[in-house]
Amino acid sequence: MPQSARELLVVLPTFNERASLAAAVAGIRRHLPSADVLIIDDASPDGTGDLAEELARADANVRVHHRGGKLGLGTAYVYGFGVAISGDYQYVVAMDADGSHRAEDLPALIAAAHTGAGLAIGTRWIAGGRIVNWPRYRRWISRGGTWFARTLLRSRLHDLTSGFRVIEVEWLRRVDLDALDSQGYGFQVETAWTLERLGCPIIEVPITFIERSDGRSKMSIGIVFEAFVNVVRWGWLLRRGSRITHPRRSTHATRSTRGSAD
Repeated sequence: MPQSARELLVVLPTFNERASLAAAVAGIRRHLPSADVLIIDDASPDGTGDLAEELARADANVRVHHRGGKLGLGTAYVYGFGVAISGDYQYVVAMDADGSHRAEDLPALIAAAHTGAGLAIGTRWIAGGRIVNWPRYRRWISRGGTWFARTLLRSRLHDLTSGFRVIEVEWLRRVDLDALDSQGYGFQVETAWTLERLGCPIIEVPITFIERSDGRSKMSIGIVFEAFVNVVRWGWLLRRGSRITHPRRSTHATRSTRGSAD
């Protein structure tokens, strides 16, 4: 478990998550008691931002950043990653605030990071991974989207769209965050693939994903379309041999490991 107060920053983007936010933060504080939590709220009309402020007043390890409107998941994480870099944290945790990512899975992800993973991904589609309360069509969409992205991007990762992950901040320093252009859930694909191309050591950790019981999913046709278009574009550039500019130049040697075989 973490020993340093500046070791871990958990980034929680929120939009209309008042019903689940307090439980999410409590779970994080229970399983990662020394971590800092950064809530990034996009002017939620349901009062999520007000609740976040209450949580921050009650806990010095919780901070809130308010944004003027619904600016997208990708830009929220870019902001949070910037805070992790400027704050000299060792690891940054990305997870949803809606209860779909279980806080009890955090220690396994942190353990993977401590064994050398620059990116530890909470993965649904490997042995030991589970999904609870998803209808069959949602499983087909998720697995089909993962297969599509994995094939076009020549990736070896089994769950490119998973938003539950731990990233070593040193690896984020090697990524041009300003060049990441996905606003929705395609951001998860973009960042994982970018780190994979950099040679980042990656471990996929099986998790249990639970369909949210409160609030409404943020998935929309527009978000799916953006991810589809971007994956096709990146795959086309990859096959043309065109330069894709997300990685910064680095002189560090890298290696790649994964928690499951293809």
